[in-house]
Amino acid sequence: MLSLKVSIDNQSGFCFGVVYAIQMAEDILNEEGILYCLGDIVHNDEEIARLKKLGLIIINHDYLKDLRNVKVLIRAHGEPPSTYSLAIKNNIQLIDASCPVVLKLQQRVKAAHDRGESIYILGKHGHAEVAGLLGQTNGKATVFEKIDELDFNSLPKKFSLFSQTTKSTGLLFDVDAKLKEHGIDVTTNDTICRQVSNRDEQLKRFVVNYDKIIFIAGVKSSNGKVLFNTCLRQNPNSYFISTISEINKNWFKPNETVGICGATSTPMWLMEAVRDELLSY
Repeated sequence: MLSLKVSIDNQSGFCFGVVYAIQMAEDILNEEGILYCLGDIVHNDEEIARLKKLGLIIINHDYLKDLRNVKVLIRAHGEPPSTYSLAIKNNIQLIDASCPVVLKLQQRVKAAHDRGESIYILGKHGHAEVAGLLGQTNGKATVFEKIDELDFNSLPKKFSLFSQTTKSTGLLFDVDAKLKEHGIDVTTNDTICRQVSNRDEQLKRFVVNYDKIIFIAGVKSSNGKVLFNTCLRQNPNSYFISTISEINKNWFKPNETVGICGATSTPMWLMEAVRDELLSY
């Protein structure tokens, strides 16, 4: 027996937007046994598999075009206006689980666009949330992930800057500072979700207390990649896994302390299952 001492970070796990979406899905699945969801409800394959067993059917936008007279869940990432228009046309009942933080951001982006402002969005290319934001501007906003994607010589002298809700505040403020250094009159809107951005500092405090860290996240989770790198910087003995089967018993020595943490898309039940596995060694 390794007799490991294992603790779960109580700040890890689903953000409230994901909790809300999954609860809505479960309520309908318990009543009706079937529900379509536009895109992965959460970027975690283990949780997706659990919900599929309950009757959740993941679809894409092409599939949506052919649906009629059904219920479709909009996940926390939100959707562009075109999705709502299609739903009306096809008599689709949308179960809107868009995160309130995302909806507020969409409203602010639309208002700025309606005022005729040039809009730049700090976000991941192709991300569902970013697609929803672009839709508020009829595709006219400019999306960039890093400041070096921008050509300062061709930038407008004045524009409004928004951010995907899950980006770090540090990155947003760095971008703001660099734009102003180049003489850009930028109006920076801090639209980052603090529940997500605060995870970075919380993890820094958590991981230094343990010999080893097991960080759990789905391979599709952008948030997971960022937070794992935070763990790794603070505690080099950090390991990234997506499933219990990826744990290597040889990582551990007898009587070591192990901290378990995860992304905003990592379910608590999975972290608890990993804890139980480690305690069995």
